[in-house]
Formats: sequence, C-alpha cells, structure tokens
Amino acid sequence: MKHREVSALSAIEISGLRKSFGALEVLRGIDLSVDSGEVVCVIGPSGSGKSTLLRCVNLLEVPTGGTIRVGGVEVTDPDCDIDGVRRRIGMVFQQFNLFGHLRVRENLTISQRRVLRRSRAEAQRIAAANLERVGLADKADAYPAQLSGGQQQRVAIARALAMDPQLMLFDEPTSALDPELVGEVLAVMRGLAADGMTMLVVTHEMAFAREVASRVVFMDGGVIVESGEPAQVFGAPRERRTAEFLHRVLEPTRVSESEIGAQPRAQHDG
Repeated sequence: MKHREVSALSAIEISGLRKSFGALEVLRGIDLSVDSGEVVCVIGPSGSGKSTLLRCVNLLEVPTGGTIRVGGVEVTDPDCDIDGVRRRIGMVFQQFNLFGHLRVRENLTISQRRVLRRSRAEAQRIAAANLERVGLADKADAYPAQLSGGQQQRVAIARALAMDPQLMLFDEPTSALDPELVGEVLAVMRGLAADGMTMLVVTHEMAFAREVASRVVFMDGGVIVESGEPAQVFGAPRERRTAEFLHRVLEPTRVSESEIGAQPRAQHDG
C-alpha cells in the first residue's frame, strides 16, 4: 500500500499556513502537499497543531495566514465557494456525530438527499453499498445507541463515503474507542487506502501509520519537524525531536507486551 502509484495532481497544497487563537500561535508556517492517491499520516504530541491543521483544510478553522488549495481551488480565497469544495471532502472526527434519533440508513441518506439532491431510491442504494463496504450491511435499521463505538465510527465513515468524496480527512478516528474496537475501524481505513482513496490522517496509531501511509509527517510546536516515507521516519529519523517522540510512544508498548507475556510465567512460578 505504501508504494502504490499516485497522481501528479496535488489534492491538497498548503503554503505558509498560520493559525492563531488570540495570542496563542498554533500553526507557525506549514508547507505541505498531498498528491491524489496518497495516504499521509500526521503524528506528534498533543498540542502540536495536528487537528488544527486538518480542520483548516476545509475551513472548519479559518487560517490566520497562508494559502490552502484543494483540488486546485484556493479555499482561503474569500470568493471561494467553500460549500462546493466541502462536498468533495469527507471528514471523520474523533466523535461519531451521528444523529441519534435516526436509523443508520437515514444517517447515510439525509445529506445525500438534501445536499446532492439524490432521489430516495438512489440515496438508499448508495447507503446500502457503503454500509456493505464497512461491513455493516445488517445494521441499516439500527439506531446509533444500539451499536458499539467501533460500529458507530464505521457508520460515520460510510456516511462520508456516501457523498462520493475525492478526499478523506480523519481526525484521530480511533481515539474515542475502547482498545478492542480500534482494529475494526483501522481495517476499514486500510481498505480505503488499498482502493486508492486520498487520505490525510491525524493519528496516534503508529503501527497503522507505518503500514499504510505513503508518507509520515511529524509535527511539534506548530511546525513540521520531519516528513518522509514510513521506513525512514520510523526506522532512521533525521531529527532528534522525532526520535525522542517515537522512543517515548513506542517503548511503552514494547514494555507492556513484555510484561503481559511474562505474567503467566510469574503466576505459575509463584
């Protein structure tokens, strides 16, 4: 998946992006491009500006400075039809943001009908196809409260896909899930990557980034510290700050697995 071909056309072009909240400068001059067909994973410590970067792409946060182009359209231009651009972007948040009073099928059809003006029959056909795609064809008549967190997040992904996006943005899509439910969401995202979907993913799932990303971007302090192929960033980071971060987030996992493996022997020996 890391080495699949990508288009020469940039899906996202970010130049000199700055974002401040009052006196707090969260993004301090970001330059980043994502080619069509690429999966770019953004990693870094909390507060580094990762989610703010993602939210600036479709103007959920309005940049303080710099330019952003999506599919060649400058979304930071005051005359830009941002609603038109947003129709080409799917976004999946940490929280699922499903309509609790609507069944799963209705969660997938409401925007299709209101925004894309699809007929009820067409919207339901597309909803069914995307529920099948995320492995939830049998949950069309369920309400969100009847689903696990992982299933709700998969419904949220299916809802975004039903709008036929050219680009998918994921903002820590597994952070609100119990650990045992994370895998089912990542499996859907792996499938999207394999199908060639352009994806910009903010994540703390390092194994996913290593396996699926075309490119990994490490952010800290509102800047991009390092960017490169997963093997380079994870295996031989150029920047000391990158190495320190990866050591901190990866080492506890190894220690934990070692301790878990040792527990049965310790109990038996006792």
